[in-house]
Order: sequence, then structure tokens, then C-alpha cells
Amino acid sequence: MSHYHGDDAEYMADEYDMEDIDDDMDEEIRGRDMGASDSDVDEYDYSVQNNKIADTSAAQARRGKDIQGIPWERLSITREKYRQTRLEQYKNYENIPNSGEGSGKDCKVTKKGASYYEFRRNSRSVKSTILHFQLRNLVWATSKHDVYLMSHFSVIHWSSLTGSRSQVLNVSGHVAPTEKHPGSLLEGFTQTQVSTLAVKDKLLVAGGFQGELICKHLDRPGVSFCSRTTYDDNAITNAVEIYASPSGAVHFTASNNDCGVRDFDMEKYQLSKHFRFDWPVNHTSQSPDGKLLIIVGDNPEGLLVDSVTGKAIALLSGHLDFSFASAWHPDGVTFATGNQDKTCRIWDVRNLSKSMAVLKGNLGAIRSIRYTSDGRYMATAEPADFVHVYDVKSGYEREQEIDFFGEISGISYSPDTESLFIGVWDRTYGSLLEYGRCRNYSYLDSLV
Repeated sequence: MSHYHGDDAEYMADEYDMEDIDDDMDEEIRGRDMGASDSDVDEYDYSVQNNKIADTSAAQARRGKDIQGIPWERLSITREKYRQTRLEQYKNYENIPNSGEGSGKDCKVTKKGASYYEFRRNSRSVKSTILHFQLRNLVWATSKHDVYLMSHFSVIHWSSLTGSRSQVLNVSGHVAPTEKHPGSLLEGFTQTQVSTLAVKDKLLVAGGFQGELICKHLDRPGVSFCSRTTYDDNAITNAVEIYASPSGAVHFTASNNDCGVRDFDMEKYQLSKHFRFDWPVNHTSQSPDGKLLIIVGDNPEGLLVDSVTGKAIALLSGHLDFSFASAWHPDGVTFATGNQDKTCRIWDVRNLSKSMAVLKGNLGAIRSIRYTSDGRYMATAEPADFVHVYDVKSGYEREQEIDFFGEISGISYSPDTESLFIGVWDRTYGSLLEYGRCRNYSYLDSLV
């Protein structure tokens, strides 16, 4: 993955700011100047009664209000025109030049227009933020009402049931463990820049730019465990995955830019495995049976690896650029990888000579992939503007395209599949989008 040097740093500024398409759009959507804050947004975006940033409800959206609250009727550009300009001008980051153009020939043509998840609410009082332009796993739902996300230097809990937010962890100052475990850094960390996040059940793990790992149990006060994976200059934690081992013990896997994948046993608070590869690892996913690992990173080819030995079992060939996302289908037979060549590839462990399907994005890289726990749907997130929800049962033939404006900090299904949350990073319109699963309760008609 890229470092903050030269062109990459310039790219970050380019990607995070929408192009200045016209004066009205620049003023209304992007803020008044580079130092604009929420207080700079005009009265249109505030509730007169309580001075709170106005959210958008499902009822308002049905009546025609823009889901993000963008006042298109007041701008000199239509939403359709701005979408077209965005598609034409958005700059997809590539480590291998022209990878996005070269990946189109194998792509499946999907039927769009499906509705698997319907809009529920856009909460603009929840500001979702990003620190590294390639790492977008910063939103995690633990129930259909509870979601955790990064907002500047804080991990925030948002309850869609009560419409309230609370700070779970603040890393802007000094963070040190309140429990004593062998190998834990009792001195902790100061001003941690969180690059990646994972939350599952009652465990939260935040990974940092200097290889930091901060572990907190949501049902305990304080921080339980702090560790630094490496003191290498190239130490950024690219991804964290929390999982239960076959014995039921809670573990997490950290993927790092130093080419290492480390497995931590959270029952013992100990490093249990450390595998090294030939290139920086950007994402790792453990199979449902715990036997296999998907390893993707700064190489067009990914790896399927034995989770006990770390030995490569198969090469995953087909992508044209570096990959930053992976996910297993709950059946443990198929899995997906997401790449900067703008594609998501679906693989079958029974035949890895080539991928079984190639799905193409609109704007850029596929930076996050999530399956519902029942395996019915798969969601993929581009860097900005688009989340795709595919019907797995149809062989990925049909999809719902969720369309908005802004960088995507992360996506997460709730464990019961009922909710889909999308973090939107934008200086003025940053928010948390919430969608609910569409259900067909036709059997209830017989009761009416």
C-alpha cells in the first residue's frame, strides 16, 4: 500500500475534494473554504428549533428530499449532471497504470435496479472520517441498531434506535491499558492515528499508522491490551479481522505493511502466529472453518494460505493491480477479492484456476466487501459514491446500486442482516447512511 510521499499525498487532497464543477456546487457542497467547519453551513442545513444538523428520514426521502440533504433545487447544476461530471472526472488511484481500463473485458453484465435494502435514515450528526485514502474499514455494526465508526480521533458508538451517539475510545491523547497482560505495552500510545478498525460482539480493535494495536472490551472500562506489531518505518496496520477459532476462542488477525500477518489470541492476550510474505499485506480473511486465509496486498496476485502453517496453497491470478479487500461467503466455498483495477472477483476453492465472476465498479477501486451472515447478499464499496449490493443466489446477476456523493469510510451489515450502514466522509455532508432489508411479508395478507 502507498505511503505518504509526494504524489500520493497530493492524490489524497485530490480524491477527498470533489472537483469544483461550478461555483454553486463548490459553495453548497464543499464548504466555503478549506478551513470550513460545520458551523459554516448555512441555515438550510439546520433545524431552526434546536440548531441540530437536519437528518433525512425515509418519509422525507419518499416525499422527494435528497437523502443527503443536498439542496439541488438551489444549485445551478442538476443532480444528474453532477453525477455525469463526477463519473467523467473522478480520479481512481492506481499503483499499476491503466489497470482500471484493462480489467473490463471479463466483467459480468449485471441487471441493475433491484431493491434489497431500502433507505431508512441519513444521520448527519454522525461524522464519519478517514485518515488513509486506501483503507476504508472504519464502520462496524454489532446489531441492527448499534454501529461503531471513526470520527476524527474518536471511536463513536451510534444507536439508530435512540438517535444518540457516545464516545467509546479517544486516541487523541494518551491511551494506556488498565489491565495487565504479559507482552502488553503498559506505557500505551500517544496521539494514535487510526488506520483501521474492527468491532465484533464485545471486542474492539483499532490499528494505527505506527503498527499500534489497541484492544478494548465494550463491556469493560478502559483499554485491555496495547501492542506494537513492529517498529519498522513501514509499519502501518492495514486491516484487522476478529474471529472465533474452531475451539471458540476469540482471535484477531492484523495485516501490516511490513509484509506480516499476525494472529493474536485474545483469551491469553498473546501473539499466536506470525506469517511473512513477499509484499505488504493489505487485507486478510479467515474461512468459516478456520482452515484457510485469503491474503491480498501490494501484488496483483493474491494467495490462499493454510491458516496453521502460513504456506501458500494456491495463487489467485486475474486482478491487474493491488488488492485491499477480501471476504468469505458463509458457505466457506466461495470468496471475493476487491482490487484497484475497479473489480471484485468471485472465487471457488474447488477450482482456483480462474475466478468464477468479475464484477465492475463505476468510479474506482473496490475497497470493502461484506457478505450478509445468511449468504444471500454481498455488498462492495468503491472509494466514493457507490455501494453495490449483489444477489448471491442469482449468481451475482442482479444488483442494487446505492448512489450518493462522498468518500466511503466503510460499510457494514448487522449480524442479523437487517441493517446496512455506510459511512460517508465529506467536509459538509459527512454522515452515516442507514438502510434496512426489504422483506416480503405476503403471508400476513391472509390475516387481513
